[in-house]
Amino acid sequence: MFAVNGSTFLNNSLSGVPRVFPRSTQRVAAPSVVVAAVSSNGRPGDRNVSVLMENTSKEVVESATSSSSPSVIDKDAKSTVGGGVQDVYGEDSATEDMHITPWTVTVASGYQLLRDPHYNKGLAFTEKERDAHFLRGLLPPGIVSQEIQVKKMMHNMRQYQVPLQRYMAMMDLQERNERLFYKLLIENVEELLPVVYTPTVGEACQKYGSIFRQPQGLFISLKEKGRILEVLKNWPEKKIQVIVVTDGERILGLGDLGCQGMGIPVGKLSLYSALGGIRPSACLPVTIDVGTNNETLLEDEFYIGLRRRRATGQEYSELLHEFMSAVKQNYGEKVLIQFEDFANHNAFDLLAKYGTSHLVFNDDIEGTASVVLAGLIAALKLVGGTLAEHRFLFLGAGEAGTGIAELIALEISKQTGAPLEETRKKIWLVDSKGLIVSSRMESLQHFKRPWAHEHEPINNLADSVKSIKPTVLIGSSGAGRTFTKEIVESMSSFNEKPIILALSNPTSQSECTAEEAYKWSEVYFCQWEPIYPD
Repeated sequence: MFAVNGSTFLNNSLSGVPRVFPRSTQRVAAPSVVVAAVSSNGRPGDRNVSVLMENTSKEVVESATSSSSPSVIDKDAKSTVGGGVQDVYGEDSATEDMHITPWTVTVASGYQLLRDPHYNKGLAFTEKERDAHFLRGLLPPGIVSQEIQVKKMMHNMRQYQVPLQRYMAMMDLQERNERLFYKLLIENVEELLPVVYTPTVGEACQKYGSIFRQPQGLFISLKEKGRILEVLKNWPEKKIQVIVVTDGERILGLGDLGCQGMGIPVGKLSLYSALGGIRPSACLPVTIDVGTNNETLLEDEFYIGLRRRRATGQEYSELLHEFMSAVKQNYGEKVLIQFEDFANHNAFDLLAKYGTSHLVFNDDIEGTASVVLAGLIAALKLVGGTLAEHRFLFLGAGEAGTGIAELIALEISKQTGAPLEETRKKIWLVDSKGLIVSSRMESLQHFKRPWAHEHEPINNLADSVKSIKPTVLIGSSGAGRTFTKEIVESMSSFNEKPIILALSNPTSQSECTAEEAYKWSEVYFCQWEPIYPD
């Protein structure tokens, strides 16, 4: 209970949405309101600043009631605005160099409630809720259930012919009515998953600067170095359980998209909520902006990130270390940090560096591998044999390729009891320079070296297939149309039922289509997504 202008109000709630006063009432400074509304550095809950503002408010009230002091309202005489609206707060007489801190409260009702995506239900508010939350007149009189709203939204969604338009419509819905967004996604996941994530999210990231409307996560750049903990506290939700973070250097199969990679953490966490049941308020998308080496973006007038070349070495490491430390300090050591779409040279290092001190996970290395291994085990029911009886050849030796290969080797070792070094010899990788063999050891990146086996050098995939004669061919290169007719026919010539996994993403970068594989092999084929380039 608190008072404003001599009136007493109750801070009661219905369905978890407290009542609040109109903005004009909030801005007439009363001590009890200011304590609830004003905060340090624009954040609610700072005791010292609240007291300071309370004292200031008292002075304003006393000044306004004193005959010897001019009233706050007296500023209206100097207003240059005509009409009946009074300049109570001196905004019209303010200069550009004066800082104006917006006052707000942490509850929502009335018009503000309809602008709060966490609680807004649109026309689904009942008669009782409309009375309790001051919504009368702010909505049409009809009550439309969420079921009908879902039906209407799907009808509207299907009118769009361009996938990016559907993506933008879904993001707009998420920003104004979160409940409806997730209901729509959960009930139509097969149709909408390719819209909110791959492949459409790839195009959205490429054009993110042009379609950007509302921030949906935290942007932490080199400008915030030394202040990252403060930046994390700017996020309104305090009980974060999952963070998906990217530096945008290797977005899907599209390369360096810099700050515009934010679409990936946002889309990934939307699926975690819709399909995994994690509360949206417990999820935090983060983009670490250290610049970009994409010249097209640097010259794009609509680009929203830092216009500089990527930071590397110590400058990069220090920023990431500050971020990791600040996350642990602010949210505790149980928060899950998922590294997403980092370039190879950083992805493996970050996972190794923070694997023992933080709860970390790399989807490209570990998540993709678990899904592919599950698929291979399922495929064995059709093709027969055990994992140890198969030979594997990968096109692509990046995070995804080496991550999948390592998990397959670990599973074979577990099943057979053979040393890991021996089980790795059943797995061969081809990168941009050809088959990875021991004679290339000195020039290989550290994560490729375990896969350098004794063999004569081969510089292309087609000859590698003919020489290795794999039973399983896996594409994780991000290079489209690389599983040619010749390669698929070769696989079919020495395998009754070859397993071909064309995994690269987005769809335009897939090694082959399902139709091509069926046509060329006339045998068993699997196609899953997503995988990214090496």
